[in-house]
Amino acid sequence: MKYQERRIALGIFSRLFKKDEPIDAKEVVSAIESKVASPDDGYGALPAFIPTSPEEYQLVSVIATAIAAGENSDSQFVVKTILKRNPEARTVALIAASLAAEAAEDSQHIVKTIQKKK
Repeated sequence: MKYQERRIALGIFSRLFKKDEPIDAKEVVSAIESKVASPDDGYGALPAFIPTSPEEYQLVSVIATAIAAGENSDSQFVVKTILKRNPEARTVALIAASLAAEAAEDSQHIVKTIQKKK
């Protein structure tokens, strides 16, 4: 046998009788996360909620405290922050979920993060 023929034969036997090493799921997940969320890739997270304007504070505070108080008229509530849904993030999530649902009609999709190019 020539050298190359022996090498091919050994390669075939080694593939046939080689024991597969177990795959560590934590290593795979960390490798994927490092590729997906690398800080130097020029993308930044698009927030799902943004601060509201001061004009909207009063109406939202009154509605929220009225719902929270219910029938307990002597209770007191303090509203610390009021955020509203980011319309850009909502539109992107709706489009992405719609496109993904087109392939599988009976599926549900959750958009966890949206990143925007800086």
